[in-house]
Amino acid sequence: MAPPLPGPLAHLAPLLEHYGYLSVGGLVFVEDFGVPAPGEATLVAAAVYAGAGQLSIVAVAVIALVAAVAGDNVGYLIGRTGGRAFVHRWGRYVLLTPERFHKAEEFFARNGAKVVVIARFVEGLRQANGIIAGTTGMPWLRFLAFNTLGAVLWVGLWATVGYTAGSHIDTVYRDVSRYQNYVLAALGVLVAALVVRRLLRRRRGRDARQQP
Repeated sequence: MAPPLPGPLAHLAPLLEHYGYLSVGGLVFVEDFGVPAPGEATLVAAAVYAGAGQLSIVAVAVIALVAAVAGDNVGYLIGRTGGRAFVHRWGRYVLLTPERFHKAEEFFARNGAKVVVIARFVEGLRQANGIIAGTTGMPWLRFLAFNTLGAVLWVGLWATVGYTAGSHIDTVYRDVSRYQNYVLAALGVLVAALVVRRLLRRRRGRDARQQP
């Protein structure tokens, strides 16, 4: 018998009971190129079912991983083929001017690999990750490698949490999400500090060359 899903996961029970692995693959896939869908929550709920013997945790993890990588690659293709023109045409309505977009491109070019891995764990960025990478012209093989790494870490985390937490998943999900945000904030500060340090070194070098 399938275990009851607590809190925000409860509404996913009918999907898992009727569609099983297909719901995991489908929702993770469409979420990863920008469609509003509970991909992460479905992965966690499926892992809870696997912990109760209703699904195979290996199958859940493999399907989620393949769907996550494939979905982000669809996003990358969207960004690569038409994203820049779309931003230049409509971005000003959300205060994203061509100048600001160019600065975002430069930042992504310098820190793209880190952004691709970390974005997998950030709501909002997870859905736009591939589109941004494609729009900014990140090489596809580089994106594929780091996106796959991020997907492996993401699937591994939530599949393990769901599989082991069982009926306590509601509390564990909230706690992991909260501490995950702290870790990501610390990583963001670290990246910002490294960028500032590089800019200061560059400025000092330029000033030293200009001195007689």
